[in-house]
Amino acid sequence: MARHLITSALPYINGIKHLGNMVGSMLPADVYARYLRQRGHEVLYICATDEHGTPAELAAKEAGVPVDAFCAEQHDAQKAIYDGFQLAFDYFGRSSSAENREITQHFARRLKENGFIEERAIRQVYSIADGRFLPDRYIVGTCPHCGYDKARGDQCENCTRVLDPTDLINPRSAISGSSELEVRETKHLFLLQSKLAGEVESWIDATSEEWPQLSSSIARKWLTEGLHDRAITRDLEWGVPVPADAWPELAAEGKVFYVWFDAPIEYIGATKEWSDQDPANRDWKSWWYEADDTVRYTEFMGKDNVPFHTVMFPATQLGTREPWKKVDYVKSFNWLNYYGGKFSTSQKRGVFTHDALEILPADYWRYFMMANAPESDDTSFTWEHFTATVNKDLADTLGNFVNRVLSFSRKRFGDAVPAGKPAGEAEARLGDEIAGLLAEYEGHMETLQFRKAAAALRALWSAGNSYLEEKAPWLEIKSDEEGAALTLRTAMNLIHLYAVISEPFIPASARAMRGAFALTDDTARWVTAEEAKALASVPAGTAFTVPPVLFAKITDEDLAVYRERFGGEDPAAA
Repeated sequence: MARHLITSALPYINGIKHLGNMVGSMLPADVYARYLRQRGHEVLYICATDEHGTPAELAAKEAGVPVDAFCAEQHDAQKAIYDGFQLAFDYFGRSSSAENREITQHFARRLKENGFIEERAIRQVYSIADGRFLPDRYIVGTCPHCGYDKARGDQCENCTRVLDPTDLINPRSAISGSSELEVRETKHLFLLQSKLAGEVESWIDATSEEWPQLSSSIARKWLTEGLHDRAITRDLEWGVPVPADAWPELAAEGKVFYVWFDAPIEYIGATKEWSDQDPANRDWKSWWYEADDTVRYTEFMGKDNVPFHTVMFPATQLGTREPWKKVDYVKSFNWLNYYGGKFSTSQKRGVFTHDALEILPADYWRYFMMANAPESDDTSFTWEHFTATVNKDLADTLGNFVNRVLSFSRKRFGDAVPAGKPAGEAEARLGDEIAGLLAEYEGHMETLQFRKAAAALRALWSAGNSYLEEKAPWLEIKSDEEGAALTLRTAMNLIHLYAVISEPFIPASARAMRGAFALTDDTARWVTAEEAKALASVPAGTAFTVPPVLFAKITDEDLAVYRERFGGEDPAAA
């Protein structure tokens, strides 16, 4: 089987993430990784907190704690939430790790040796009160376009216009609030992307044919507009330091690398963190160095991250002149919005991941987000849509099927799977239908079409309900007890099948369904077409229990509470 390397865009350290962040990277990566593991592939799913850059320092300052302590606390807080969502990372690291510092500095040295990093003098805002140069996000003021008085020096969050610090009206330091600012000359390192543009374009031409249109179009837009040399150092206290052996003057000034230079390298750094935990049995280089023919590498990210992963990071890798593994497939996502407007961490707009887990179990959220993943266009979260999806697909279609089959069988036949008569024509038709739907489901998962995969999974669940309605064992038992036993036995085999194939989407519920049967050798990783047709993985006589209700319906009263707490328009009141 193939070896699959999977990474999802690193969640930034400054605060708990919202659902849009989850569905745009980490959750689909987890669903795909789980599926591949079940199909027998060797999988390494790597992620980490992105801990460098201006927002980390500003958030730490606002919290009144040192930035290293702030990042450590936030890493643990985020990891606990991702555990709650049952994201099965093989390793969840930190971009502030020693491993990332070592590899980032190695990349920088190699780029310098090959003539792709250049030291340049630039003019930058200096705060007299703070005694330091200010990166663009350390400068705030009034946006000249919309009048928003808390615009940053790189972008106005209110109107989204890109800015330079000198564009701001009444600029001031985000550290001290002082307006005693002046422009001075300083030196920074630049990655000479212009010299690598041809190589990046050739690589994209050879690699991107199977990428989603969203990924390839964004990458080519950047190429068409031309790759410009980019400053890759900043005046910050927290970051990967410029190595003194390569740039002694800049190192003495305390320059650190730009977060978008070291963050993608952390994919490699986190893999080395994972390897360093068990070096006798883990080899990080086998995944990243001279691995083109042995590893299939898939990245997951929101569309705003695509340019950095398809242009800047590959340029960095190519410029080292070393055989680093580059991405094979870039799975990108549009936005999940909240009632038509953007989720916002800074404005606390929308549902955030810790609040989501407080309200309902993770599987409710996992299924809804993947069934409505913003793959082809932006999608919108509303409480009404969420409620309808949970109640119809999870509670009524899957949960009710499991409960009524097991409860009715226990009531009429006891605590063991009934035997009944041999399978007949209805069971043969059902087996063929299930095998066909399973093949469809597998095809969508292989091509990373998650909305279509969720629809195929829902169709598999619905097939069981249709079979149950056709056979009606609650009526059948009155005239044909053995026939009713066959129907229930077949339905129980469906439950076991659902448990196996639903695991990527709803892992906790899948465990509950699978655990209902006391099978001593239940080691099946997946269901073959033959097994799907036969529907015979749970033999007659197997003991079973009725699990607690898998999915409770969301009531109108619940919905009213959610709207009041998080906002959102009530259609009836509109």
